[in-house]
Amino acid sequence: MLDYLHALDLFTPEQRQIQQEARRLLESEALPHVREWWEAGTFPRHLIPRFGEMGFLGANLPEQYGCAGIDNVAYGLVMYELERIDSGLRSFVSVQGALCMYPIFAYGSEAQKRHYLPRMASGQLIGCFGLTEPEGGSDPGAMKTRARRDGRDWVLSGTKMWITNGTIAHVAVIWAREEESGVVRGFLVPTDAPGFTAREVPHKMSLRASVTSELVLDEVRVPEEARLPGAEGLRAPLSCLTQARYGIAWGALGALEAVYEEAVEFARSRITFGRPIAGRQLVQAKLADMLTDHTAGLLLAWRLGRLKDEGALHFAQVSMAKRHNVRAALKAARAAREILGASGITLEYHAIRHMLNLETVDTYEGTYDIHTLILGREITGLGALE
Repeated sequence: MLDYLHALDLFTPEQRQIQQEARRLLESEALPHVREWWEAGTFPRHLIPRFGEMGFLGANLPEQYGCAGIDNVAYGLVMYELERIDSGLRSFVSVQGALCMYPIFAYGSEAQKRHYLPRMASGQLIGCFGLTEPEGGSDPGAMKTRARRDGRDWVLSGTKMWITNGTIAHVAVIWAREEESGVVRGFLVPTDAPGFTAREVPHKMSLRASVTSELVLDEVRVPEEARLPGAEGLRAPLSCLTQARYGIAWGALGALEAVYEEAVEFARSRITFGRPIAGRQLVQAKLADMLTDHTAGLLLAWRLGRLKDEGALHFAQVSMAKRHNVRAALKAARAAREILGASGITLEYHAIRHMLNLETVDTYEGTYDIHTLILGREITGLGALE
């Protein structure tokens, strides 16, 4: 693992072992094939049971529900290793654990937890998270999806967009506004329910080894038992986003390591004007920036994980890490592509794939600008989003 300031000294032996085991698995079973998956626009569904066997799915949730029960630093290291291969792999695991299993754990009934979590941890059941809508990416408060009571049932209608795992999911965590009260509520909706349709988003040039979908709910009927009883108001789905953003803050550093290592190796071997381009000042400046950003980001992510394990994590701290680490990784990928020159535009190298993936990672789960304004509100006490 790229570790310029010996940050691994801060990690426990168990955390380092989890990181090493994840790297061995992914380098063996994913790295040799990832460029073909990305170019073909296919998600490697055959890896889902392996992720379950390794304990990647809902890894930081309790063992009593079939999960690995690891701490949040170890969980972050798993996210790091997944995104070192491809953002699409980390996105799948993040959505399954942080956006689907977490709301069931945090807001679900005991019956819901025992029914869903063990099977989701093993990969037998796949979930998706339906919050974002076509006109409300950064403004979930403008939600148009509606839920109305009809006896003991709920009837859901609306459209969700940019939903990871949508067309391969068995259950969708759908957020909808109750017609009568206006309160946002969460529902566990089987994707084979009448009136539920998932359509894959075509023509993507980013996250191609990931499933991205539109969900349409046309008078979808679910029983009261499908409602997440503890979820009331926007605070519930936003808390799920905090969980996912935490994993992204780690994952982006894995992508940064990948493009940095590739750029260093290429620069040492590429000869122009009689000497390696690694000896050129402008190339060295790019590499120095990449290494510094990775080092700062790793320490930031580690501290975030410690705060999370202590129960002292604030969502604005997660915004700082997501904002900083993802933008740093995106800048590094762009710089690596420059160092590779014409070679950098082909999938023979990893830089352009990571660069295009990170354009999405920089956008979803709160854009760079949105997280800037969240931090601005914390600093000044004045909200610029209202």
